[in-house]
Amino acid sequence: MKQIAVAIHSGRVEGLGEKAAKFVDALAEACPDAVLLVGGYWGHMVDVVDAALRRGLRVVVFLPMEREDVALPKGVIVVRTGCEFRCRSVQMVRSADAVAVLGGGVGTMIEALMAYAMGKPLFVLVGTGAYSDRLREAYPRHFDERKAVDVVYVESPEELARAVCAAGPGVAAKFG
Repeated sequence: MKQIAVAIHSGRVEGLGEKAAKFVDALAEACPDAVLLVGGYWGHMVDVVDAALRRGLRVVVFLPMEREDVALPKGVIVVRTGCEFRCRSVQMVRSADAVAVLGGGVGTMIEALMAYAMGKPLFVLVGTGAYSDRLREAYPRHFDERKAVDVVYVESPEELARAVCAAGPGVAAKFG
C-alpha cells in the first residue's frame, strides 16, 4: 500500500479536472491499493476525491481548521488537523510515500517544496495551464544545492500515475 499525496489547485483551471480524472484512472490501474492524501474537498480536489472513490481507492482528507465544516462524501477518511492551510499541508506531505503535483498555484507549489525538503519522491505534471507549470523552468531538476531529490517532470497524467506508483527510495531518478 502506497500513500500518495496529491497537490492540485484549490480553485479551477480549464482542463485540469479532466487531467485529474485521467491521473486517478491510471493510478487505479497501476496501484489499485493506493491511498490518496488530499488537503480538502473544494476546487480540483473534488475531482480527485470523487474519481478516486468511483475507482474504489481509499482517500484521506486533511482538513485545515478554517474549512472543517466542508461536507465530505461517504467513504473518505477525514483528519481534522486543527491547524491552518499550510500546517495541514505539512501533515499531508509528511504522511506520503510520494507526492504527485497535478497543477496549481502557490499552495500546490508550497506542497511541492515541502516534499522536496522532506526528501519525498516528487513528480510534477506540466502543461496544465496552472502556475506550477513554471516550476520546471525555474528548477529543472533540483530546488536547491542540497539536491534532496530529483524533481521529475512528466507530460501526461498517465505517465504521472505510473511514475508515482513505481516511486520508492531512489526510484524518482529513473523517471527524470
